[in-house]
Amino acid sequence: MNINKILLSTLLVASLVLSSCEEMAYMVHDFDQALAMSEGQEAPASDELVAPTNVILIVGDGMGVPQVYASVVAAREDNSAFLRFPYTGFSRTYSRNKYRTDSAAGGTALTTGHKVDNNHVNWGPDSARYNTIFDDAKAAGMSTGFVVTSSVLDATPAATYGHVPYRKMFDTLSLQLSQCQHDVMVGGGRKYFLPENRKDGLRPLDTLARRGYTVVNTLDSLNRFSGDKLLALLYEGDPLTAPARGDVLTQAAKKAIALLGRNEKGFALMIEGSQIDWACHNNDSAYMRAELADFEHMLHAVIDFAQRDGRTLVVVTADHETGGLTLPDGNIELGTNDVRYLWGSHTGCMVPVFALGPGAHYFSGIQENTDIPEKIRWLMEISGE
Repeated sequence: MNINKILLSTLLVASLVLSSCEEMAYMVHDFDQALAMSEGQEAPASDELVAPTNVILIVGDGMGVPQVYASVVAAREDNSAFLRFPYTGFSRTYSRNKYRTDSAAGGTALTTGHKVDNNHVNWGPDSARYNTIFDDAKAAGMSTGFVVTSSVLDATPAATYGHVPYRKMFDTLSLQLSQCQHDVMVGGGRKYFLPENRKDGLRPLDTLARRGYTVVNTLDSLNRFSGDKLLALLYEGDPLTAPARGDVLTQAAKKAIALLGRNEKGFALMIEGSQIDWACHNNDSAYMRAELADFEHMLHAVIDFAQRDGRTLVVVTADHETGGLTLPDGNIELGTNDVRYLWGSHTGCMVPVFALGPGAHYFSGIQENTDIPEKIRWLMEISGE
């Protein structure tokens, strides 16, 4: 009798566990469907992979978990754009030769899927040159581009088109940019393209003009542009800091999406909040808050577009953390943070990953930074090397 009771209890427990697992599976699928509906997307069947038509890779340079949480608190009352992402994860950022990556190696990992030495842009051992997800997108007939709050020759934007063994080879990078296949490029650094400021005396802007590009120098000209190929050099050197530069990042991001979005085959766009890193290098908390607020404003605009569109994958991450930021205290109701920095350089900490849109759940968990472009390639059905 006791044995029968034990067997009956065991069968009952097993049945409950199986029922619970089955119910959990339905709950997870129901959640995915509800999430898709909330994003204005048609929910796929549980065994169906919906390939995104567009991808927007957004980089908060130097933006670790503390920077993100400082921004979430400052936004107050759950108004932060970061809280709108249904999937989150982490990225391991070490480079090929250093525990602490720099932006060149970090950017290369995010665009190519390869770890390289610090200071190298898409440049590996034995002078290997790596294809980027933007090269692959272009080969698939898609439109590509980038928008940054740095010079267009800075490490992260350079990682979308350049191949150099040293990130500050600006003459070389400007020539490579003048030959690249991007459709839309927005940032600063106009002085590097002028022959009087170059050791080689060359005129890469003339090359761009011959290739059908329009070069504009103002935000108004950028907003009025309706052609196909654009280089917007909005500043002589580096762009102004936030809030002095105004709404440039959001307006430029929206314009790039509008221009690239005309391609029925889709687009791949990189957007960088470049100066989060600079603020943290300076241990300047006011500067950091302003850059993060600007970054959040852009994120809201991109998320709004992606939810309307339903075919766009948005992935937000960082190349590394800067400053060793800590938040020992703060006030949630007032939206304030007690900000402390460890030092003025990068750290080796993992950085957050946020994702939204078709395939977003693949970016959950702890991953290598090199996994991010490989997942994008797979989801977008574009071939790598």
